[in-house]
Amino acid sequence: MDTKNPTTAPDPFEIVKLYKPLRVVDVSDGMDGYGYFDRGLMDPAIRPLWLGMKFWGVAFTLRCVPARRPMWPLNDPEQIADAHGVWFREVGREQWQSGIQAGHVIITNAGGAHEAGLWGSANSLGMMAKGVVGIVTDGHCRDTAEVALQKTPICARERGRTITPGRLEVAESQTPVGCGGVQVRPGDIIGCDDDGVVVVPLEIAEKVALPARMILLKDMRGRAKQYERLGLPPDPTIDFQAVEKYYKALK
Repeated sequence: MDTKNPTTAPDPFEIVKLYKPLRVVDVSDGMDGYGYFDRGLMDPAIRPLWLGMKFWGVAFTLRCVPARRPMWPLNDPEQIADAHGVWFREVGREQWQSGIQAGHVIITNAGGAHEAGLWGSANSLGMMAKGVVGIVTDGHCRDTAEVALQKTPICARERGRTITPGRLEVAESQTPVGCGGVQVRPGDIIGCDDDGVVVVPLEIAEKVALPARMILLKDMRGRAKQYERLGLPPDPTIDFQAVEKYYKALK
């Protein structure tokens, strides 16, 4: 399968539909079955910022680099409040947001920069308004209490406090990047839940989805029997009929 030729490459926005009910562990097991041991598992330090986060989407990549010049001292409170605007008017910025589509997950390589809050509660909401389903960074996220309250789906290596002027710049977008020890290319399938983040190379994504689905359904049916035996009330994690109905509707 030629993922570089748009006439033969699969449509990741169609393939990702096969992943919506799946857990990260199901997909990891499916990749193992095809010999991709640990290849898609991001560093466990890159984690959801709040419990219960789950998303599947298509990779949109950003490569960032540490800034080469510091932010200069500003003269008055209004300038300080508009520090981002002052910085970008002076040094420019990489125009990448026009490439965003609904269903994207923004994978952000922070280039090893020191504490720099590229993502926070406000700009992440702007991405969600464009249809982005998740953000993953090997750097920092700030405003994390608000991110959790908003249920904004961000996975980050660390929590931060700073703004980006003088610290971090976007160098380019939609190019292969490294994030959490994994290569991520535009169009790869990205998943997140409480267990962490997984990357599925687009060229194997369709075939991995089938055994992953089988693994999930087997687990759900088995746990449903255990729930009944133990007298536990049912919950969505054992509703295998809903998952079967979802996949039947895709055909």
